[in-house]
Amino acid sequence: MEAQLQLLFDKMKLEMQHQNEELTESIINNMMVRMDEKLIPIIEENKSLKLKVENQEKELEFWKRERRNNNIVIFGMEETEKSTLEVINNIKETFKSDINIEIEENGINNIYRIGNKNREGNKPRPILCSFVNGWKKREIMKKKKDLKKIYVTEDYPKDVLAKRKALQAELVEERKKGKIAFLKYDKLVVKENESISDKRKRETSYSPHSPNNVPKKHQPSTSFKGNRINAFDAMRNRSNSLSNPSTNKQQ
Repeated sequence: MEAQLQLLFDKMKLEMQHQNEELTESIINNMMVRMDEKLIPIIEENKSLKLKVENQEKELEFWKRERRNNNIVIFGMEETEKSTLEVINNIKETFKSDINIEIEENGINNIYRIGNKNREGNKPRPILCSFVNGWKKREIMKKKKDLKKIYVTEDYPKDVLAKRKALQAELVEERKKGKIAFLKYDKLVVKENESISDKRKRETSYSPHSPNNVPKKHQPSTSFKGNRINAFDAMRNRSNSLSNPSTNKQQ
């Protein structure tokens, strides 16, 4: 009797354990479902916020570029001025004498030296010049190679300058290959040089003339007429040979 009760007790114990496991699993599943239901809108909101941040960063980058779009940076201008007006006058004289471009004071939005003045060194600080309109800047950039006393560049942020500097080696390599390569903002643009590629195509399609490659109608053939004996010469030789025996007999 005690053995049967023990078996029944063990069976009930196993059943209770099984029910506890099922109950625990059900509770966990319910909790996970509820957590998912609460997390889904949070995840969607997070995605939306990320998209907004990306768009804002792009917009900010766009306005940064727009703000610098009418700017140039001038290097090599001697730092002897005592006022901003003197800086403007020096720039006006240089652009007029070197590239024949008139700079008007009302066309300049802002102008100043970049960085703190280094009293120990004699190297002049670069000048940032911001124009009211972009057409004046583009006019200067087209003729900047003709400048003699100063050097002019675009106004790039520090991160863009770092990218452009890192791309210089690759730029040189592409140009050595004969390709058209240039930097556009912070990207390297590489294009095939059409004149060189056309020249290569012509060289590969051209082959030196050889007797085997010349068409038959152009090949110098052995002329039958050139080797054929002249009929008159043959008759003359024959007549001479016939006349010789008679003369010998007479002698």
